[in-house]
Amino acid sequence: MTSDEFGKLVERFNEQGKMIFIEGATEDQITQFEKDNDIVLPSKYKEWLLFCDGGEFFLPAGVQMYGVDHKPIIDGKNDDRPDDSYVVIGALASGDPVLFQKGDEKIYVYDHETGELDEELTYDDFFAFLDDLYDLLGIGE
Repeated sequence: MTSDEFGKLVERFNEQGKMIFIEGATEDQITQFEKDNDIVLPSKYKEWLLFCDGGEFFLPAGVQMYGVDHKPIIDGKNDDRPDDSYVVIGALASGDPVLFQKGDEKIYVYDHETGELDEELTYDDFFAFLDDLYDLLGIGE
């Protein structure tokens, strides 16, 4: 995704509600975070982190994404996940975590009440997740 595409996405988001986009991380910060935490982040999420290192979208009932340099920081040991092979990178306002499985590009929403990944909320990559936020949050256009 190019800077222009990010800009269009952010513009589209801003039309729908209050957003807090945190300044992007640097490639060095992302690489150091991965090394320090023995985590390889999904490639599309890393692209997003270069643009926005965390933030909150569609406030008040939206989603919070975590960063590598700005708080809240991605916690590779967050217990709100199916098992240790998953890493939580954000949370919906409902409290359900947004996560990925180590070694995979897919993004999942974990229903912590049922203790299962929500099959309807499984995305091929982080951009597919972002594209679906309107429907996911019931905002519509």
